Amino acid sequence: MKLWKGRFSKEAAPETNDFNSSISFDSRMFKEDIEGSIAHATMLGRQGIIELAESEKIIAELKKIKQDIIDGTLTIDPDAEDIHTFIEGELTERIGQTGKRLHTARSRNDQVALDIRLTLKPEIDGLVSQLKDLVAMLASKAEEYYDTVMPGYTHLQRAQPVTFGHHLLAYCEMLLRDIDRLKDAKDRMDFCPLGSGALAGTTYPLDRELTASLLGFKGPTQNSLDGVSDRDFCAEIAFAVSLTMVHLSRFCEELVMWCSWEFKFIELDDAFSTGSSIMPQKKNPDLAELIRGKSGRVFGDLMALLTMMKGLPLAYNKDMQEDKEAVFDAVDTLKLCLTPLIPMVGTMTVLKKNMRKAAAGGFINATDCADYLVANKNVPFRDAYKITGELVALCIEKGLTLEELPLEEYQKICPEFDEGVFTAINLEKCVNDRTVLGGPAPKNVMAQAKRVQDLVKTL
Repeated sequence: MKLWKGRFSKEAAPETNDFNSSISFDSRMFKEDIEGSIAHATMLGRQGIIELAESEKIIAELKKIKQDIIDGTLTIDPDAEDIHTFIEGELTERIGQTGKRLHTARSRNDQVALDIRLTLKPEIDGLVSQLKDLVAMLASKAEEYYDTVMPGYTHLQRAQPVTFGHHLLAYCEMLLRDIDRLKDAKDRMDFCPLGSGALAGTTYPLDRELTASLLGFKGPTQNSLDGVSDRDFCAEIAFAVSLTMVHLSRFCEELVMWCSWEFKFIELDDAFSTGSSIMPQKKNPDLAELIRGKSGRVFGDLMALLTMMKGLPLAYNKDMQEDKEAVFDAVDTLKLCLTPLIPMVGTMTVLKKNMRKAAAGGFINATDCADYLVANKNVPFRDAYKITGELVALCIEKGLTLEELPLEEYQKICPEFDEGVFTAINLEKCVNDRTVLGGPAPKNVMAQAKRVQDLVKTL
């Protein structure tokens, strides 16, 4: 059935039908399409636009159609133009002329704009729930490893000592922002476009507040042109998902490095690793690598949406049929990535001794050595910085660490040094003394882990 066939004297060519069809990807919206139609039919009946008995008949049959699709007794026709056409055609076939009244005062333009919103709202809720689970998992791990010393890095070079718990909490902060962005996007799209018609509303006395309320929206959209042509929410969701994928990709990059023999900070559970077809010794972090790789796919979805919309005049244009595949793929990909990541993190083994050993190398307590001269010997920081740099060069020449370098060697470069320097450069002390808000001191980590765990319960 073609909803637009009256104007045309020829049947559409098979090539036109195939190219124009969206049933392959919009069929997932069948529940939302039926829910929207039930709300629309309810409003039409209450407003006297169609007979109340007709409204009730339409609603009853729509509910049956939905259940039949869920049960599998009704199969969505893959040759239908779109899900809207299929549902309306099935309705009309079942109840005859009354079914044709459903589309009164409605266009596919406001219908599809509604369906996408109805579909994405619970999808966002699902993503937020998964992200909350991941944040809670990371915060729990941070609490467990609140005092596990490891090297912090800049430029992928060992820089200063932190704790593993502190490192994990950094990702909690990123993911909490991601949750906020997704919830903000949902909040901004929580308005019902139904009643906007094709672009200019309708002359029928619609109650748009009623349909918005029946469908769980905060209210109706305020401009009919914008109501049918707005896809900001698709791009905004795709951006929020893209940035979340950036954060997951960064974390997975570190997981890949950490479980390599070069780092060996963690070991992934066998259940979340794979092997090689030729090298029997291999244990590969394929899940982390694939999550890292899928980020590019999601970025492509975002760029597709932005590029699609950038040159479109008001109101609806067929280009906008491309919105669903892109935004659904972005959402589905993030959901797919989070599903194994959460248990993978939960089951990984943390190799604390290896982290501590790595922290002992690389002179990551050099800043603390300089700070010792500043705080205890009144040496200007720039002078202390230069003195410590010379000590590091000497250590490299002798193959020693700052802890192993004899005091007399310290004093040859700067007589101000005394035994107190060895207390100052102790890695545990270096970390414990970083009590500034946001710092990696173990007591800070414990407090921040609890803050995150309490916060995530309220989101």
